This record gives sequence, structure tokens and C-alpha cells, in this order.
Amino acid sequence: MTTPDDAQAVPVPGGQTPADRPESPFASPSGRRALPPTPGTVTVEDQAPSPAEPEVAPATGPRPATAPEQVRPPGSHWSVPHGSVQPSPFAPPNPYGTPAPQPVPDRWAGVPYAMTPPVQEPPPGAGGVPHTVVLHRKRRRTLSAAWLVPLLVLALAAGAIGGVVGSRLGEDDHLADAGLPVAAAGSNTIVRSPESVAGIAAGVLPSVVSIQVDGPEGSATGSGFVLRGDGYLVTNNHVIAQADDAATTITVTFVDGSEQEASVVGRTADYDLAVLKVAVQGLTPLLLGDSDLVVVGDAVVAVGAPLGLAGTVTTGIVSALNRPVSAGDSDDPDDQAFINAIQTDAAINPGNSGGPLVNAAGEVIGINSAIAQPPGSTSLVGGSIGLGFAIPSNQVRRTSNQLIETGRATYPIIGVLLDQRYTGEGVQVSSSAQEDRQPVTADGPAERAGIHPGDVILAIDGRPVTDPDELIVAIRARTPGDTIVLHVRSGSSERDVRVKLDESPTD
Repeated sequence: MTTPDDAQAVPVPGGQTPADRPESPFASPSGRRALPPTPGTVTVEDQAPSPAEPEVAPATGPRPATAPEQVRPPGSHWSVPHGSVQPSPFAPPNPYGTPAPQPVPDRWAGVPYAMTPPVQEPPPGAGGVPHTVVLHRKRRRTLSAAWLVPLLVLALAAGAIGGVVGSRLGEDDHLADAGLPVAAAGSNTIVRSPESVAGIAAGVLPSVVSIQVDGPEGSATGSGFVLRGDGYLVTNNHVIAQADDAATTITVTFVDGSEQEASVVGRTADYDLAVLKVAVQGLTPLLLGDSDLVVVGDAVVAVGAPLGLAGTVTTGIVSALNRPVSAGDSDDPDDQAFINAIQTDAAINPGNSGGPLVNAAGEVIGINSAIAQPPGSTSLVGGSIGLGFAIPSNQVRRTSNQLIETGRATYPIIGVLLDQRYTGEGVQVSSSAQEDRQPVTADGPAERAGIHPGDVILAIDGRPVTDPDELIVAIRARTPGDTIVLHVRSGSSERDVRVKLDESPTD
């Protein structure tokens, strides 16, 4: 294709045939139809009369005998000296042949081209140079019925849509009276049974409190509930971890919004429990149920103040039992809690700690204390992933009684040190002393039962153990003075031994 830089106006010399003429740069893009030829020079002898051209009546007045008449091609006008004939080398070719030479009239009178702009005559003495305008007559195109009908349908549809949209935009959607339907009084009264979640929540919420602790290390929040009507409350020990500092204040908020300052009655890190006291009478205590009767699949309700949102109720089931959970500082054995926990999928979040986990009867079966975090997570603050853990209510009862009565709590022991590096089956008693502590306490429960250093404990009361924490929490779930059965392997022999639990020394 010729580029604009290549296309130049080249005059066509007179006498060239169409084959001799250079190809026009403006040829039809379809490649099927050539555009009209470029005007060139046509001699008078080459012209022929046009069959479509009407005859021109001779003009009045004398004509020069020697001036041949030239025929103007369609769509062109010439300006020539008045009353003279000047053949031009730039005259356009006549596609209709070469007519006989005719004199040129003075004013082209009678020529049927009335729409041609008037000819401006050149000044006297100027050469007869024609000004050629090439006009291409285009064929008028009309739409066929195949196109006309769909266009009419489309136009009608567009008009209808426009009318609807216009009417909608012009409408006022405001009413003087909304007239919304109202249920008849008492027609839709919902009866909620005491066993429903709503019934359980209504009975439990008045006895649940929110706890705010402010101390030198900052602020902490948690939950708790009423143990006794004369102002005794229970919560987690880690909620009031700053209580040893005299500058720490503990504020309890009840469901009605009233606040009371609380004091610590007793606390224990071994079970992660604490008892508080407020100067309020007439409180409604929650009943402590029997956690030994709980089975996997039981429906439960967790109540507390997660993230400081008091009076929050979540539901779930008991998803597992006897989960060994250790909490606190692992580097400090005296500040580490071992819990034989109830696992639940009820949503438990920071701030739920110390709140009750209740069954379908509204009885407390545990105290919400911990949540699991994904492996590898280093964040100290996380949300529920459906794995929450609660201290069983039977443990809460025993420990709370001790804290209220003595201010201290003890736990059962068997008198052995466990080897944390052992990876085989069961749990191994240490073979040597650790930090001046003997692997088996002299005259302790284990020594009296015939357990020796290096023995492997495979089960407790028929329940296999594979981790030291499992054995510890299983023992601490008992009461000092209880008797347990341990399945022990010594060398290649295995045997069952009965061990009477002793009580840990008090500080």
C-alpha cells in the first residue's frame, strides 16, 4: 500500500491510455472497483458525443467560424477568455467519446447544469486556464426489510424502556403512612423452656461477673461467677496474677452494671484457681455439677466477658475429656498449672477465663481457662479456633473449699521425678537425681508401692499414658488419700501396683 510519503500529485500527460497511467494511491480499498481516473489532457479529436448528454441549443448572436466548441464533462466548469476558444492541456478526459468541435458560447446559455457555480471571468489578457472539479456520483443505498424490521422493533423497545424509566424517576416513593404490618398482641408469643439456650442464659447470666485488674504491669480482664450468696466468687489465678502487689486493684462488675472492689481469699497456681470476696450480700450462686458424669457430645454453654464484652453467651458441645493442659511459666514449676481438662468447641476467647461452662441443666461443669493455638504460633493473644479447655467442676469444688477454709490448696502426689527426655512407650521414672532431688522420694507413696528408678509407668487406672503431663494431670485430678492403680514395667516384666496418694507439702 502506498504511504502518504510515497503519494504525490503527478499530472497525467495528455494522450495516455488508462494502461499507461500510474496507479492512483486512492484506489478503492475493496480491490474490486477502481476509483475514477485522474484527470488528464484530452485532445479535441479524441472526444465523442455522450449518449446521455442532451443537445445544447445554439446561442443567439454570431459565432466565430474558426472556434471549435468544447463539451464540458459532467461536474466541471471552465473559465476561458470571453468569446474565445482555448484548448487546455489539463482538460479532463471525456469517458463518452470525442464529439465534433463546437464554438464556445459566451455565457454557456442553455447548458443544463444550472447548479454549477457561476463562472468568474478572468481579467482581460489572462490565459485561458480551466479549473477542474471532479465530482463522483454515489449510488444511494437503502436498508432492506431484513434490517429495517429489527431496527424498528429495537427503537420501539428503547422508547418503551425509556418511558418506564422516566416514569419511575419521576415518581415519589414517600408515603404519608407506611402502614407496615404489625403482629397481633400475644399471637406470636415464644415459649422458651428452661433447657433451651435462652432459658439457660437467663438463669446463669445474673450470677456471672466481669473482673478488671489494674496493677503495675498493666490491666487485665477476665470473668468469674458467684460461689456463695455472701460475696464469694471464683475465677482463674492467671486473671489476678498481679494480686501480690499491694498497688493492684481488682474491680468486679455485676450484670446490672454495679461495681465492687474485691479482695483475694486464696489462690493456687497448681490448679489455676482463685477465690475473691466482695462486700455484697444476697447474691445468687451457681450450682457446681458433677464433672465425672460429663460425656463427649453433651451440649454446653460458655458465659463470660470475652474481650471485655460482658454477658456474652456461646454454645457448643463437649468435644473431648481428660485433655492434659499445662499453663503458666514452663521455666518455673512453682508457677505452672496442670489441668485434666474438659475440651469444648464453644467459642472461648481472651476475657472468658474464669467464666462458667454449664450443661443443659444450667449446672457448672467447668471453668473456662485456656484455648489452643495453631502449631508454630508465637502470639500471646489469640482467638477461638474451636478448641477450648475448662477445669472440671469437681476439681473446682475441692480446691475452692480449701481456699475458702485455709487460703491455700494442696494437690496429691506419688513421690517420683519423671524423665522429660524419655520418648518410648509410657512415662519413665528418672534413673538419677535431678537438682538434688531423688528420683523416688524416700518412704513416699511410690517407694512404698515398689516403684524403682528407671521403671516405666504405662497406665493409670487402666488409661494409657504417653506423656509426663498426662500422668501428672491424672494424679492431680484425684484427692490426697485416694488410691490409684498404676501399670508398671520393670525391665522386661510388667505388673499392676496400688498407690495411695499423698498430699503435697504446703508453703
